[in-house]
Amino acid sequence: MKQFTVPMALVDLVPVLLFFLAVRMIITDFRESTDRDTALRFFEAGSLLIVYAGLVKACYKLLYALNVGDFVWMSKQFFGNQAVGFLIAGAALMALISGQNDFRASAVVPVMTLVGIMIVGSGAMTAALCSLANRCGKRNALILFVISFFLMMCMGYLSSKNFDRAAMNWVAQGVNCVGRLCLYTGVKILHDAGWGSIL
Repeated sequence: MKQFTVPMALVDLVPVLLFFLAVRMIITDFRESTDRDTALRFFEAGSLLIVYAGLVKACYKLLYALNVGDFVWMSKQFFGNQAVGFLIAGAALMALISGQNDFRASAVVPVMTLVGIMIVGSGAMTAALCSLANRCGKRNALILFVISFFLMMCMGYLSSKNFDRAAMNWVAQGVNCVGRLCLYTGVKILHDAGWGSIL
């Protein structure tokens, strides 16, 4: 039996919200300062897929904790949707900051494993954000993005553990919350610095 509780499910929503706020800032700032609409739309689509995956998984835990039911598909969709979302968002953000607007969905290589897709996607997103932080001269934001990426890789390790146990869920949620907080804070630093003007 899974050891999910209502507080655990609610805490699981925190990193989803932080990630959503971070990408919303990116989308808003870049929409005002660039004509690279195609790449921006792909970034938005990939980011929304990531948010969807996290939101559905958190709802799964909440429904389970409330004894509504064990909707396993809500949990199983997470890894695949998040991996593809990160690949699309990461490739689009790289295209966006490199001045390319002809980003195509065909650039996504379907034969890659889900783990590889997630690492490549989140790595591309992190590299793009670090590049922007470097251009803005915001070393603190760059460090926060690197920490966020490292903690995401830690989440990959933690996902191999038994998530039916409450202790592992709390550890993973703590790591995920700190990682997303680093991402959000880094994006906020660049937003406050007016990073959209450097594109």
